[in-house]
Amino acid sequence: MDNIVLLLLCLLIGFGLKYVSAFPKNGYIALNQFIIYVALPALALFYIPKIAINSSLLFPLGVAWLGFFLSFIFFYFIGKRFGWSNKLIGCLILTAGLGNTSFVGFPIIQALYGEEGLRTAIIVDQPGSFVVLSTFGIITASFFSRGKPDFGYIFSKILLFPPFIAFVLACIMNAIQMDFSTELQSVFQKLGNTITPIALVSVGLQLSIDRKSKHWGFLGLGLFFKLIITPAIFYLLYKVLLHGKGLAIDVSVMESAMPSMIAGAILASNYGLKPKLSSMMIGIGIPLSFITLGFWYWILTTF
Repeated sequence: MDNIVLLLLCLLIGFGLKYVSAFPKNGYIALNQFIIYVALPALALFYIPKIAINSSLLFPLGVAWLGFFLSFIFFYFIGKRFGWSNKLIGCLILTAGLGNTSFVGFPIIQALYGEEGLRTAIIVDQPGSFVVLSTFGIITASFFSRGKPDFGYIFSKILLFPPFIAFVLACIMNAIQMDFSTELQSVFQKLGNTITPIALVSVGLQLSIDRKSKHWGFLGLGLFFKLIITPAIFYLLYKVLLHGKGLAIDVSVMESAMPSMIAGAILASNYGLKPKLSSMMIGIGIPLSFITLGFWYWILTTF
């Protein structure tokens, strides 16, 4: 419960700091850079060397990878059909295709399913959501911000993206069954833990609730896809078509129902992909998800 309070409190703090004259107007830019250059790489270096690779990863991994491609197909074709700008399409792909499988997901899954459920949630997040963000997320952001497929530029952005560099190093360490010293692991864990408060303060700083905003219709569609359509697809695929049963399946469906990934919204903002809309996807999506997550938990425990 304390993690949920932390999420809402930090969001409100960021929103309130917008009205403090002593706080820099563009302070969120520095916070975003800290997340990308320090906190996200630290998470990769702490978690990925510890992951055991086996066939049980397939269902949790599918949540992040399939979820992102579903979002890409849905918003790309709808956006092109109705003449949306590339920046709008890219924003919705990133924010509706990447789930908050750790900062919202971890405390909720732990509360509902215990430590065993948390182990599955880590698989969804680290080799799943985190890797998608570091690869296809940066490709999407680069492509839709520039409007043309400059593959040299995109490739250089991936190679120089700090979380991706950390991910590659962590994967090598996993392959050779090596991990950092206990002291360094503790440092990486503590640095990684800063991402939740800092990211939400950053989102709060960028959050602007404008009743006359042209983004409300797109916000509604993005949230409906992320919170309702995506988990419905995974429920039908995993539970109905594949007849999946057990804790890993239920946790995977619940993780697919998580709100938008904070780091994905920050990536969209950094690339100029409708920053106000990306912030609204987080600021409104997280509180709303507490209701929709309750609905999906009821579905899983009833049927």
